[in-house]
Amino acid sequence: MCGIAGIISANQGLVTNDRLTKMTDALRHRGPDGEQHWINGIACTGFGHRRLSVIDLSAAAAQPMHYLQRYTLVHNGEIYNYVELRNTLQQKGYHFTTASDTEVILAAYDCWKEACLAQLDGMFAFAIWDETTQTLFAARDRMGEKPFYYYYDQQQFVFASEIKALWAAGIPREVNKVLLYNFLTLGYTQHPQAPEETAYNAIQKLPAAAYLTVSPATTRSPGIKSYWRPSITSINQRITATDAVESFAELFRASVQKRLRTDVPLGTSLSGGLDSAAIAVTIQQLQAAGASLQTFSAVFPGFAGDEARYSKLLAAEKGLRNDTTTPTAESFAQDFQQLCFHQEGYMASASVYAQYKVFELAKANNVTVLLDGQGADELMAGYHKYYHWYWQQLYKYDRPLLKKEINAARSLGVEAPWGWQNKLAALFPTLAGSYLTSRRKREQRRHAALSNGFVEAFGTSYYQLPRQDSLQEVLAYNTFNNGLEELLQYADKNSMAHGREVRLPFLQQQLVEFFFSLPAHLKIKDGYTKWLLRAAMDKQLPPQIAWRKDKIGFEPPQKQWMQHAAVQENIQLARQKMMQAGVLHTSILKQPVQASDAHAAENLDWRILVSAQLL
Repeated sequence: MCGIAGIISANQGLVTNDRLTKMTDALRHRGPDGEQHWINGIACTGFGHRRLSVIDLSAAAAQPMHYLQRYTLVHNGEIYNYVELRNTLQQKGYHFTTASDTEVILAAYDCWKEACLAQLDGMFAFAIWDETTQTLFAARDRMGEKPFYYYYDQQQFVFASEIKALWAAGIPREVNKVLLYNFLTLGYTQHPQAPEETAYNAIQKLPAAAYLTVSPATTRSPGIKSYWRPSITSINQRITATDAVESFAELFRASVQKRLRTDVPLGTSLSGGLDSAAIAVTIQQLQAAGASLQTFSAVFPGFAGDEARYSKLLAAEKGLRNDTTTPTAESFAQDFQQLCFHQEGYMASASVYAQYKVFELAKANNVTVLLDGQGADELMAGYHKYYHWYWQQLYKYDRPLLKKEINAARSLGVEAPWGWQNKLAALFPTLAGSYLTSRRKREQRRHAALSNGFVEAFGTSYYQLPRQDSLQEVLAYNTFNNGLEELLQYADKNSMAHGREVRLPFLQQQLVEFFFSLPAHLKIKDGYTKWLLRAAMDKQLPPQIAWRKDKIGFEPPQKQWMQHAAVQENIQLARQKMMQAGVLHTSILKQPVQASDAHAAENLDWRILVSAQLL
């Protein structure tokens, strides 16, 4: 895990050690173990790298790494199947001088060129300069775990792991006010239909599962192509529940096992929920006998959403070492500016800060690599909002099962909407979607807190509903368009803020493809969301965790924090700043601050507090 940076330009005056050093200085938190720079012979390409040593800690594995006197690479991430790939490449005649996964990427690219991406099982953002063809090849992993930001004009192509490194190279900082409009009115942190868009004009990100090529000899924009997207229509309707559970358990165990490959201390986050608990017990089973697994949790004593009782239960039953951190309103107020510095974009709630403190705790305990559970809810229908989507599908295709599922959910105490509106949406999904979209866009433009001038200038709505034909469509939308990448961005920047590496076993390629091959009735079953994972962990976890009826999510006491005097003062200052910038109506200053829970639908003052840091 590292920080990467680079400049490609036919103008030699733009490719300098000074610019590269400024870029890597801005990324020092991502790589505390080393720094190197490289410029090619004719000064049309320069790379910079900040190293976090995780696999092969020797100096030989440092980057930028050169190969075959032709290729130079900077890489951020981990290739989990590098051992198997190296064996395959050795059989093809390739030789290696390090034990790193980085050198395996170089050999794979020489062997297969862009088709090498199909061979890589991991999280990555990398750039390879080919001195022979004078071209840059850059790629990002399938799910978008690792970031790749870039700026391009007719003079230069500049890239980095974080936007702040682009600013350090002199790229202008200009807020994307259309996205600001959508964040304030919808809570959107990204554009669902334009994955390349960021919070800043002219700065883009390479989409997940995509690669690009650039040549300094031309003024053409980067050529971007996608290389992977799982099918969501090839559903195995014949698979039994027993076979699905067994297949999942095998794939999940293999995914966790590969993510244990490291030459530094490893632990895991432990929220008290099902996902992190499943990871923890699987790691424990795969470790050597007598090994102690270190886990890290954020706890909130006295808060209704505190999950400490579950993490304590699991730690006691399984003999885990569990270290905890207790973020408070005071620490939040103190750390908020630094949190914004690292996130450099929009944050939907204070849950981001709780995660930030967990990685800080891991650093204090000298644990460099952590496994975490992002992606399970989106892939396996873990949120309560998925009930009504599934029930609408059943209303159209299987009403006896619908009645059974609604009764089962109600017996578990689930509160999910189901009425005539849902039935209408099930029968006429296009009409319902069109109506809801039009209504939401009108509400955006009538938002009382926004100034008329701001709405007129930047009020283009990004609002989008997923197709309502099936649960599968909704899960795909949240996984690939709007939802998961936001969480992955938080995780990357929070972990790297403290020089930690986070690995996400639920996002392994074969697992993702497997999830989308399953019928909906194996995702929500007998009233339970995420039924497949529950069934697979039934004998390994305490039933209080495996079959929990509530769904809290990773939620801190945001409402309490927003009532703290220092936070209220910061919100009022943010309101003034946004009003002076012409974003908010002057009437906002007369209104009391509206403190809200982390997952509240209307979260305006939180959004104002966050947005003001970008201006």
